[in-house]
Amino acid sequence: MRMILKVQHAAQDMECENEDNNKVKNNEQACCPICQEEMPFDILEVHASECGESPVDNDVNNTAEFSIMDNDVNNTAEFSIMDNDWKTHLDPKIAAFLYRKEILRLHETGKPLFMCMDIRSSPEEQDRQLINFYKQRNVEWACPVKCQLQGDVAVGDGVSRHFFSTVVEKLKYGFSLNLGNTGVTCLFEGEPDHLVPSSSQLLIESDLFVVAGRMLGHSFLHGGPCLAGLSRAFVHVLLQGSQDTATLQLEDCPDVDIRETINLLRGQSPLNEDEYSKVLELCLSWDLPGPTDENRRWLYERLLSHAVIGRRTRQIKQIKRGLKDTFVWPLLTERTDVVFFPKESEDLCTSEMLLSHISWATESDNEDDEYSADTKERITGYLRQFIETASAKDLKDLLKFWVRWDRMEANMAVEVVKSDLPKSSTCFCVLRLPGHYNDFQSFTNDLTICIGTCKFGFGHV
Repeated sequence: MRMILKVQHAAQDMECENEDNNKVKNNEQACCPICQEEMPFDILEVHASECGESPVDNDVNNTAEFSIMDNDVNNTAEFSIMDNDWKTHLDPKIAAFLYRKEILRLHETGKPLFMCMDIRSSPEEQDRQLINFYKQRNVEWACPVKCQLQGDVAVGDGVSRHFFSTVVEKLKYGFSLNLGNTGVTCLFEGEPDHLVPSSSQLLIESDLFVVAGRMLGHSFLHGGPCLAGLSRAFVHVLLQGSQDTATLQLEDCPDVDIRETINLLRGQSPLNEDEYSKVLELCLSWDLPGPTDENRRWLYERLLSHAVIGRRTRQIKQIKRGLKDTFVWPLLTERTDVVFFPKESEDLCTSEMLLSHISWATESDNEDDEYSADTKERITGYLRQFIETASAKDLKDLLKFWVRWDRMEANMAVEVVKSDLPKSSTCFCVLRLPGHYNDFQSFTNDLTICIGTCKFGFGHV
């Protein structure tokens, strides 16, 4: 896979700049785009420059990567007049939409980020270049993004959806990179709804959790999928919550051996010699006292807290950096009711949800229709039956085949056409089904084969 990133800054149109400046003059107070503090506009520009140059985390980096001083793309005056309806809207979903829309509007005149992916290259090469793309410094991630797939004729919004779907899928299930003598490199590990960042020092030293934060923020800005299934305790601390108030569960510890050792401290049963040795060894390795009858409960909580959160403080700081680079952080800190990291149950696609978003093929007076109303009714009936009986995985694969990511779009249409196999027009969210099927089984077999190819490109059966 080849990726080309072109980030250039162009001067704002003089007429738009004058219009924005006139608007700002009418406001006595303005809002800093980084720290979100209100202050007189006449000192905002100086403050924003210093704020943009200050460290995001003092012990992580000595420089920030917001590029606020570059007035060619990020005019400070534009940020000061940012629509703040997202702060007050009662519906958190609409608030997130308004914030995303406004951030993209402020950067719509910037030079787009151009991603060129060769899907004929090896998975390892694709993932390596994908990570390199998000390792770029001083990038305005809110600028328009344009994606192209080499080795595939597909163009348009469907390609962009494929790109963001791939990004989040790699974060959740791992990259095809051999780091640390593993076939797959996972940035997050653990059980569903208990995922936490890997404790691998190699990943931390490589700043791969900064990459993860940028990927998540970038996908969010463009309406893409979120990373579902993170530990609630980890999310609580990541979003500025106190480690002491995090509600930890034993399942949040991804290391099974450590989890079993910590679990020995639950209850009141006396520890035998072997159990005591295991607990003591773990305590000493983390600079904690050995177990006694008096400190047993306290020690259990301390060990679990360190296993889940304490070993991941640097990962938390890096993910924050990545989210701040994509301008998502103000939303997460101001609107704590916005669900940025959903649970697995909140990210499901059910048959009822999918059926409610579909615009079904209907009878038409158009003489050029390829099939009769009866044929359309039979084929769409097969599709409805398939959706009602499909597994959660098959439903998500169908969505990816249909629109190129597993998030439902508003107007998902179905057409019955003359074709050998099911196809889709992902930019327009149209699923095109052949009208030659006369039984549900043959329809299901072909559709299952087609949707199973979605991660390899567009209809490569």
